[in-house]
Amino acid sequence: MAAVQVASSLPCGQSREAGRELSPERDDGFRRLSARLRALQPDDSTVSRMEIHLLFDQLISENYGEGGGVAPEDVSALLVRACQLVPLNQNHLVSKVSQLIHLLLNRLQVVVDEQNLDFLLTYTISAIQQCSSWTHMEILQALAALVYCNGSKCQKYLPDLLGKSGLLMKLSDSTHSDPEVRRAAVHCMANLCLSVPGQPYLEESYQNVCFQAFLTILQSPKSSDMDDITFCMLLQNALKGIQSLLNGGKMRMTQTEHLGALLAVLKKAMFHGLPGLNIEMPAVLYPTPLPQYDGRSPVRPQQPEPSAARPSVNKKKKHKVKPKKTQQGEKEEEEEESSGEVEAAPGLSTGRVNTCGENAWCSSPRGSQSLPVDGGRAAGREQVSWPFASSSWKRVSSSESDYSDSEGGMQGKMRSYQAKVRQGALACFLSTVKSIEKRVLYGYWSAFVPDTPELGSPQSLSLMTLTLKDPSPKTRACALQVLSAILEGSKQFLSVAEDTTDHKMAFTPFSVTIASSIRELHRCLLLALVAESSSQTLTQIIKCLANLVSNAPYNRLKLSLLTKVWNHIKPYIRHKDVNVRVSSLTLLGAIVSTHAPLPEVQLLLQQPCSSGLSSSNSATPHLSTPDCWKKAPAGPSLEEASSVSSPKASSEPCWLIRLCISTVVLPKEDSCSGSDASSAPGSTYEPSPMRLEALQVLAHLARGYFSMAQLYLMELGEVICKCMGEANPSIQLHGVKLLEELSTGLIQQYKPDSNVAPEQRVPVYMVVKFWTAMLNGPLPRALQNSEHPTLQASACDALSSILPEAFSSLPNDKQILCITMLLGLNDSKNHLVKAATSRALGVYVLFPCLRQDVIFVADTANAVLMSLRDKSLNVRAKAAWSLGNLTDTLIVNMDSPDPSFQDEFSGLLLLKMLQSAIQASADKDKVKSNAVRALGNLLHFLKPSHIERPGFAEIIEESIQTLISTVVNEAAMKVRWNACYAMGNVFKNPALPLGSAPWTSQAYKALTSVVMSCKNFKVRIRSAAALSIPSQRAQYGSLEQFAQIWNALVTALQKSEDTTDFLEFKYCASLRTHICQALVHLLSLASASDLPCILETLELNGEMIRSYILQFLKSGAEGDDPGAVHTPQERDQMVRVALKYIRRVQALPGDTAKRVIVAFLENILAVHCDSSGGQVALQISDLHM
Repeated sequence: MAAVQVASSLPCGQSREAGRELSPERDDGFRRLSARLRALQPDDSTVSRMEIHLLFDQLISENYGEGGGVAPEDVSALLVRACQLVPLNQNHLVSKVSQLIHLLLNRLQVVVDEQNLDFLLTYTISAIQQCSSWTHMEILQALAALVYCNGSKCQKYLPDLLGKSGLLMKLSDSTHSDPEVRRAAVHCMANLCLSVPGQPYLEESYQNVCFQAFLTILQSPKSSDMDDITFCMLLQNALKGIQSLLNGGKMRMTQTEHLGALLAVLKKAMFHGLPGLNIEMPAVLYPTPLPQYDGRSPVRPQQPEPSAARPSVNKKKKHKVKPKKTQQGEKEEEEEESSGEVEAAPGLSTGRVNTCGENAWCSSPRGSQSLPVDGGRAAGREQVSWPFASSSWKRVSSSESDYSDSEGGMQGKMRSYQAKVRQGALACFLSTVKSIEKRVLYGYWSAFVPDTPELGSPQSLSLMTLTLKDPSPKTRACALQVLSAILEGSKQFLSVAEDTTDHKMAFTPFSVTIASSIRELHRCLLLALVAESSSQTLTQIIKCLANLVSNAPYNRLKLSLLTKVWNHIKPYIRHKDVNVRVSSLTLLGAIVSTHAPLPEVQLLLQQPCSSGLSSSNSATPHLSTPDCWKKAPAGPSLEEASSVSSPKASSEPCWLIRLCISTVVLPKEDSCSGSDASSAPGSTYEPSPMRLEALQVLAHLARGYFSMAQLYLMELGEVICKCMGEANPSIQLHGVKLLEELSTGLIQQYKPDSNVAPEQRVPVYMVVKFWTAMLNGPLPRALQNSEHPTLQASACDALSSILPEAFSSLPNDKQILCITMLLGLNDSKNHLVKAATSRALGVYVLFPCLRQDVIFVADTANAVLMSLRDKSLNVRAKAAWSLGNLTDTLIVNMDSPDPSFQDEFSGLLLLKMLQSAIQASADKDKVKSNAVRALGNLLHFLKPSHIERPGFAEIIEESIQTLISTVVNEAAMKVRWNACYAMGNVFKNPALPLGSAPWTSQAYKALTSVVMSCKNFKVRIRSAAALSIPSQRAQYGSLEQFAQIWNALVTALQKSEDTTDFLEFKYCASLRTHICQALVHLLSLASASDLPCILETLELNGEMIRSYILQFLKSGAEGDDPGAVHTPQERDQMVRVALKYIRRVQALPGDTAKRVIVAFLENILAVHCDSSGGQVALQISDLHM
């Protein structure tokens, strides 16, 4: 019997109970027939059987349309009643009731409830066991419909279905005589493997059984009794089953053998039926960094078909014949597939063929990474519904009349099924890529990604082979999507590539192999770009290029790769299809953001604006003169200011910035194609995705190539004002993001370590004009727009990125406006806004013009303390960071000649800040790291007048105990580093009783423990730096305490190279520098009683200490550590000061320690003097002072 065709499918996990309303007559027809069926009683008479036959025929032939308004419980009840009326010895009726189950569940999109499902499953399983073999095909179709999205409810039937002697295992075995039954059994197994979110999944043992069964089917050749189309459908169902297992999230390819076997069959299936190829694969692919050999033998097609290029067909001669008995969804799917198979793709033609017609497969306006989702349900029931191919997995009618003679008849039908196998293999491969770790996946890189072929060798088969040679645009798009998934996140793997120098070795280094693969990817993708005719596939090519560009290490590769991509993509910026235009801008954004700034990209940005941009398919505004768009109403005018900085049209510095500005603000010149659906009705501008992408490219340029963006500063300011004044929140948000990037670029120019010459910086007066325009424009409205908290938060971030030098020059009312809005927004109920506000206040409190304002600092402190109590961790983390900055400001004000700030700052507020910092030190690490930093600064800031006040003594003791416990506890290394740094700040306050207080020994014990044994060398360095801070001998405590510190530092010096972490080795020299500095500092403070302890260590480890101190004297600066002495002269002077001090110490009677230590230091200086020549010769007399 012919299988019943299903109109549509519903993705698993979605409710099918809210179906479309049936027309009254259809609804009445179903209810009338079901009422008649329910009224029947079981009767084995001929008349009764004929009546049941007639009712079944009427129910099957009823026109249910594309959905159902019938209640699911009514459908389930009808099917149960139908099965109750049909005894299992009536083969014809069993066959017909099976057809009815299959039809109703598919057409009406019903999932049977658990109680009725139990009855129906028991019935169908018994029917397979008892009925004649000719009925098995229809029964299995009914079973597949019942278990679809119901796998979690079938657990108790799995032994009967998937056990060692289970029905499905027997019927799917290769020894079964009926190929159609075998295919239907595999389809049932695939539907059982479908996962439903929130529902239990198959047990691992059954997963393995199904996986092995599917894998065996894919590995087995076509049997002689199976026709080609049935074999294709069998492969599709097996691929669907494996993909369902992988998508369920439960099955992981942990064994190399399993993964290698799967990848081998997927690679073979990827090329199934591709004209001109017959790939022979090993049973297992093994991971290897080298290209693998895969044997190929060309197959002579029945009719001559070019294999290197897709066939070119005259579109006018194509016509479609309507199928006789198919639903609308099936008709469209078949028309699309058959037309897609012969899609024209002329060699290097730049003409583009628009395939977004009545049933074309179109991607989303933003160009999502996934291909479209099928809306039909038959895909899930009868064939396979892939999440990224619209109708590739729908079952096409088996009627040969559905394929007209003009489309090749059986040959066209065969090509269609073969293409679906290739698409299914690629869909399964995509799921495999997403389910395994990247480091495992990249072991198979050479099996799927092309490499430059050796001279005279054929090109290896890869995903690019399909992209360049497959006649189906869907398959090409699927291959590109898989390649994009492989490239995504590959930056670390590709970073080893290097080909800047010519390697002439007996072997090819791995770095050169990867570089060769990257070059070949560029070459093949650019070939595909110029040859592609399908707009949707073209979009995937450009996205794939963008992924490649984002991850390739161009700073380690030869020049010209980006130049070729740049020149090829330019014409597509004006492509008629909006998705192509958007993805083209995405690619340009990837180019300007990868390893920025690159000299090659810098030159490309300076190319003439007219180079390669002309296109007959233009749908975007042409590049205009710089200021012409300002004639249209566009918010606050910056005409006067922009005349200072905007470039003239005759000497356009950057065509890409001009293009993006035009895309954002200029109306489109002509109506866009039908695919521009994302454009708002009646809108005169480019569609939103295009404008958003243009704004993102501008942000990338501001971040990576600010020297070029600064030439357009005032004009970009007006663009930002225009965007923030629009109604679309996304446009507003991207405008604010651009403002933040521009402001950050300005700040970078004025940093002390900036390599930008002062004359090349944007003048401060220009920055003031820029920000005055922002604050006069829509920025304050964006800050107060409580309906869009994300916009508010981004506006806060932008406001915090104002240049401090410019802020101090702003009019007084604008400064007050900024401060008032930030302090007001700190009361926001939205955690995003509150976090951004807390961070902004932490930036402002460091501004030179504000940090001495006691009232502002106090207001900021109160706001930050309130945020530290917020429920949101992100808010508390930002508040703790701001508290740390605020306490940094307190320390800076201590050095001010004017002591009024320290006198006027509230002692009560200091007490609150200490209490809040102690509480925050018990929070998560994100909060704790800055809380301990703030504690150290606050304890440093305290004056004797504070310490003497009631309540301070207990808080100080608790604060120091908090720091000590944080230093020694196994917290995050960043937290411990900050705690050691804070302890050093505590030691700087002479008002604290360091040396006499009970906590002194605990503090030193914690620091010496860390400097000797902490795994992280940066924490050790900070601990050694803290130990060298006390400026008086009394602060080091007792004789035993001093000896403990000295011995700990010597031990730390011995262990300064003991680490198992390779990353820590780069800090060894810096650690030794700080330890030597601490040892010399202790020598310069030692008393006569301390010298015997020092002598003892010199006798044991004198040579080791001597060699490291000589290194300390000879070496230059070790990084940017604030506690390190950076010049050799300063280090030399430190040792000389220690020597002078030891000479002046009054030695104890009979003690020889002083003489030995003096000789030790003199020897070090003498050796250093000899090695450094005349640089210290002038000071050699100091040795004898």
